[in-house]
Amino acid sequence: MFSTLPVPIIQAPMAGGVSTPELAAAVSNAGGLGFLAGGYQTAEMMRTEIHKLRTLTDRPFGVNVFVPGETTVDEETLSRYRAVLATEAERLGATVGEPKWDDDDWEAKLDVLLKERVPVVSFTFGCPETAVITALQKAGAFVIVTVTSVEEAQIAAEAGANALCVQGAEAGGHRASFRNDPEKDEVLTLFPLLADVHASVRLPLVAAGGIMDGYGIAAALQAGASAVQLGTAFLRCPESGAHPLHKQALVDPRFTETAVTRAFTGRPARGLANRFMAEYSDLAPAAYPQVHHMTKPMRAAAAKVGDRERMALWAGEGYRMARELPAGELVRELKRELEEAQGR
Repeated sequence: MFSTLPVPIIQAPMAGGVSTPELAAAVSNAGGLGFLAGGYQTAEMMRTEIHKLRTLTDRPFGVNVFVPGETTVDEETLSRYRAVLATEAERLGATVGEPKWDDDDWEAKLDVLLKERVPVVSFTFGCPETAVITALQKAGAFVIVTVTSVEEAQIAAEAGANALCVQGAEAGGHRASFRNDPEKDEVLTLFPLLADVHASVRLPLVAAGGIMDGYGIAAALQAGASAVQLGTAFLRCPESGAHPLHKQALVDPRFTETAVTRAFTGRPARGLANRFMAEYSDLAPAAYPQVHHMTKPMRAAAAKVGDRERMALWAGEGYRMARELPAGELVRELKRELEEAQGR
């Protein structure tokens, strides 16, 4: 799969409206691999985006979906967090959402992926059963599982994945770890993790986490990756669906660092450090998607009034290097830098 890509760049699937059909098409048309994010959508919304993307490109593309996680959480801790958030929501003129568990329309999305014969399918937050992977492969899909440890890499390899996306600690947005366990929050940075996974499994690897330019791409390829996945690098592109306030925050000197938090969703995710993170990270339980549903109305209200201190501004550690370029132009510039780094 990766050997047929003119440019070994995969645009990360960024859920919540960031990864648009226009962004994915621009990346694929420029020789990379564009991705749609199925997370937080219904299966029909995902199908609609697939159809739209196919009107914009005849190149291969991918779709990412979330694997359903644990159904049980500490209800007492969740209730305490909900009570604390109620005061914050009131200040915004919003309410706290219902702390419900759902499977993100899992079965219906699998049906769409099969019927639409999506060329590349990736999974986050877990590894599907072998039967699911095999069915997708029989429908023509190349299956990638995102991993954050050697143990997860071995599980995905045994399940039959075609390739692994190795996500280092520098990556923006949610960590893709299979389990949402506060006692195992520590994740290796990309290059040590890539080396460990490369030594333990015989599968093509995609490097993800903190890569922002062609020189980083060259380093990841030299370290054993077959391709790289970039998300934050595409946030400022005009085709990106990131909120304008999110794009502005990436270049605002008042935002000085990133941090990892469960405050917004109940799962660890990296974003620009703001007041909401500072006040609520220590209180947030490991309860996903319950916390995501609780804070969703508040995040929407914060965006509506222009309050970036209470928005989830997902970004990786290299966010200052994000360029405001059309996605196709950015891919071509990354390719030029890669060739320069490789001495071609």
